[in-house]
This record gives sequence, C-alpha cells and structure tokens, in this order.
Amino acid sequence: MSDKKYLAKIIAVDNEGLQMISACCAGATTNVANIKYIKENKVFLLSIERNKVEAGEESKKVNSICKFDFVSSVKSKNIDQKNPELPLELIAIDYLKNKEEYEIDLIFKNNAHISLSAETIEVRLEDQNEI
Repeated sequence: MSDKKYLAKIIAVDNEGLQMISACCAGATTNVANIKYIKENKVFLLSIERNKVEAGEESKKVNSICKFDFVSSVKSKNIDQKNPELPLELIAIDYLKNKEEYEIDLIFKNNAHISLSAETIEVRLEDQNEI
C-alpha cells in the first residue's frame, strides 16, 4: 500500500471551477499577514489553513495558497489591515460580471470581505503541506 500524500491543485477559469475552489476553502482560516496583493504582477495571494474536503478527509488540515491572476484592483471592508494577526475565516468566494471586468468577492465571517477586480477568472488553489 502506498503512503503517498496527494496535494491538491485546482485551477478555475470559469464559474464552475470558482465554485469548486469556494467549496474547498469554506471554513478556511487565515490572518491579515497572510494576504498579499502584488500590484505590478496583477497577482493576489491568500495563504490559508483549510480542511481537505475534496478527498472526503475533513479531519486533515492543509496549508494552501489561493492565487488570483489578472487582478487590477483590490478593496477590503471591515478588515483592520494594521493588525497582521487579525484572524479571518473564509465563508465563500463568489463573483459578479461587471461590464468588461469580473468582481471576485472573498466573503469572511463578521461581515468582512475583499473584492478583487479582474480581467478574467483565473484562480489556483494549491496545497503546500499537511498540518
């Protein structure tokens, strides 16, 4: 019997893929220090600790990176960015098509959210290691 650890890598380029990543990330935790927007590369990174729901192994926790490409701007609401240790729990990821751009919303507990404006939907959820 092989004891290989499979680390997930999910790439979303449409609503269906985004919903899959949202389901995998529901209940994931992070803090303000683990959220980065690299404006010159149009990349938004979110480092999370999540349950491995896609393998039916909810008891296993993994560190994952959720990477959003082609992001032109980021807005946040009800998140104290001066507090790097502020814990955040992700509830869902959703989007709206707004004229030529997509608005991808990261919805957290306690009415906190981050809104990303992107040219297209291109999101990767990549597991880093098991906890």
